[in-house]
Amino acid sequence: MIKEIKTKTALSPSQLPGLDYALNPYRGCAHACIYCYAPSVIHWDKGKWGELVEVKINLPRILSKELRTKKKGVVGLGTVTDPYQPAEKKYELTRRCLELLHMHDFPVCIQTKSSLVLRDIDLLKGFSNMEVGITLTTLDDRIREKMEPGASSVEERLRALSELPKNGIRTWVFLGPLMPYLTDAAALVDAVAAVKPEYVLIDRLNLKEGVREKVMGFIREFKPELVDDYRMIFNEERDYYEDILGKVIGGCRKKGLKCKPFRD
Repeated sequence: MIKEIKTKTALSPSQLPGLDYALNPYRGCAHACIYCYAPSVIHWDKGKWGELVEVKINLPRILSKELRTKKKGVVGLGTVTDPYQPAEKKYELTRRCLELLHMHDFPVCIQTKSSLVLRDIDLLKGFSNMEVGITLTTLDDRIREKMEPGASSVEERLRALSELPKNGIRTWVFLGPLMPYLTDAAALVDAVAAVKPEYVLIDRLNLKEGVREKVMGFIREFKPELVDDYRMIFNEERDYYEDILGKVIGGCRKKGLKCKPFRD
């Protein structure tokens, strides 16, 4: 379901590393990832996550006003929603915002799970400072369809990571969340190394409010034999991820990839 809304602000201060501002053209996300913790960040109270997307139809006009007075800084596109989710095909809010950011020469960092970003290559390659990050959680598209039902396929994301650098656009990969017993970390590292991103960020499951329940529901349905393992991992999260993150970081470095954990 799509609902058109109006917003009062466009650029919000960002607490994420390397970003000065957050810009989110949509509220809610049709990718409906089972591990997403954005609902708790934005205090989502409008039903099941993924079933409603609010479109900020006046965002380009508000952004145009703000860019005249805001101090130049890095704009993160897609911090709590995917800027290239399906609604973007119709509304093109992300593209219109990018046109304005380009006019004012603001640095931009995009994060997405959608190959729709390739639509805007003509615009992206004109920025003096632009980078695009693609999220990957698995190479198994059967698992991807269950975990990230509205997102692009693994093949489409890898194609985007290959095409963007051919047009002079810097890329990076968000490798995560690493899903215990479901993410083949070694194979994923091999696939990422083949597309040669500038760097890789690695993340664990973020068990904010509601995430644990959604992940356990997914495991019960898709891999019931892993229920006890996941219960144990959730109770000993730190120990498990210190081990797996170390292995992934080691694998990345062997492949010559710059990498680091997204969070300590």
